[in-house]
Amino acid sequence: MNDTSTPSTSAGPERSGARRRLSRGTVLGGTALLAAVLVVIDQVSKNWAVANLEELVPQPFLGEVLQLTLLYNTGAAWGMGAEITPVVTCLQIAIVIGVIVFAVTAIRSPWYTVAAGLILGGALGNIHDRLLRAPGPFHGAVVDFLELPRWPVFNVADMAVVGGAILIVVLGLLGVAADPALDDAESAEAAEDEDVR
Repeated sequence: MNDTSTPSTSAGPERSGARRRLSRGTVLGGTALLAAVLVVIDQVSKNWAVANLEELVPQPFLGEVLQLTLLYNTGAAWGMGAEITPVVTCLQIAIVIGVIVFAVTAIRSPWYTVAAGLILGGALGNIHDRLLRAPGPFHGAVVDFLELPRWPVFNVADMAVVGGAILIVVLGLLGVAADPALDDAESAEAAEDEDVR
C-alpha cells in the first residue's frame, strides 16, 4: 500500500532551523580543528621566514603587490604598545578565553563556527610567539613577514583574526544570529504579530 500523504509543513521554520543548528560538540570540534590547522600553518610559515629571510630586507614575491619582509613585532597591530608587550600578551589571552566562552555558550551556526575558529587560531598563533620566542615568555616578538603596499607587515595569524572579525561583522549586518534557533524564534514572533494584526 502506497503512502501518498505529504509531510506537514506547519513547523517549517523550526525544521529548517534544526537542520542548520549545530550541536555544542560540533561547534567546539569545528572551532578547535580550524584553529589547530591555522596555528600549524602560521608557525610553519613563520619558521620558514625566520630561516630564509633577512630582517628588514624586502624580497619581491608577487611583484610590488606582495613582498616578503621579515620583522619582529613586540607590540600589537601597527607596532603599537611595543613597550607593554606583557599587557598585549594578556589581552590576546583574554581574547582567546572570550572566543571559547562565546563558542560554548552562544554559537550554534556554521558561519559563526568558522569565524570563531579563524579568530582563535590567529590569536593562538601570535600568543605562541609571545610566550615561546625571544626574548622570553610574555615578552616574545611576533614574526611578521608579509607586506602589502602602504600596509603594516603582517602574518598568517593576523589574516585569520582580521578575516574572522570581518566575517562576524558581515553576519551581524546581515542579521544572522549566532544561534539559528534565535532566528526561528524571531520569525515565529513576527508571524504571531502579523496574525494578531
